[in-house]
Amino acid sequence: MQIRNPALRRLWEYAVITFGSALYALCFNWFFQPNNISMGGFTGVAQIVNRLLPVLPVGVTVIVLNVPLFLIGVRKLGLGLLISSLYAMAVGSLMIDGLNMVYTFPPMEPLLATIYGGVLLGVSMGLLLSVGATTGGTELAARLLKLKLRHLSIGRLCLVLDVTVIVLYALTFHSVNNALYGIIAMYISSLTMDGVVYGSINAKMAYIISDHSRAITEKLLEMELGVTLLQGKGAWSGGEKTVVLCAFKRSQIAAIKAAVTAIDPDAFIIVCEAHEVLGEGFGVYSPDSL
Repeated sequence: MQIRNPALRRLWEYAVITFGSALYALCFNWFFQPNNISMGGFTGVAQIVNRLLPVLPVGVTVIVLNVPLFLIGVRKLGLGLLISSLYAMAVGSLMIDGLNMVYTFPPMEPLLATIYGGVLLGVSMGLLLSVGATTGGTELAARLLKLKLRHLSIGRLCLVLDVTVIVLYALTFHSVNNALYGIIAMYISSLTMDGVVYGSINAKMAYIISDHSRAITEKLLEMELGVTLLQGKGAWSGGEKTVVLCAFKRSQIAAIKAAVTAIDPDAFIIVCEAHEVLGEGFGVYSPDSL
């Protein structure tokens, strides 16, 4: 969402952070805690600490564990991340303890908790990361690692860190099954997180090979799409071909196929996934982007 007014934009960001933190707390109390499934991250570490020292609530333990990581984060990523992430961590952690005092969710089928917990966790983390915040823990650690490991997605980095915590969880609780459920949940959450963070800038790309490339190009330009012409050669016919290359948003695929086949029903169309497209009409590169 593009909001030009700085005050309204900041208000919107903190509304998203509050909603994402609430989802995070609900996810933990509803799906993970009652079924003894590790959430990974510092919340998972807090579960281990709470098991060894029951006097320490999970939410408070998360806050204590995050302090050193936040000190590193503010030096690497700036004060803005520290303030928004401190808010997210405080709201999420307090909501975890507050919701637990108000209502205790009963256990459910572990597989359902794993699937729905993983999806809800990924949505909450993706929302926070999309506005430049985290709840600390592995999400903040993953953002710091992302500065060095640019080729890995934020979801994959979180997955590696979370699985490490889950292994420790299994050793503590002596429950291999619950740890395996936790790994599945973290994998689902990593896919969901990447979908939320990168989904809005995902696009498709089409290679169009036709003897009517000029007419197709003009039609695509009329649709205000960017078009690049590539020179090709048919392997069987040996004839020169003009390949039309076009990047577009997912919602435009049906209109493009209809426009191309209306001009040339025999056109050869190859549609590919484009993980990220930067440039006019798409995303904008930023050195600290995810």
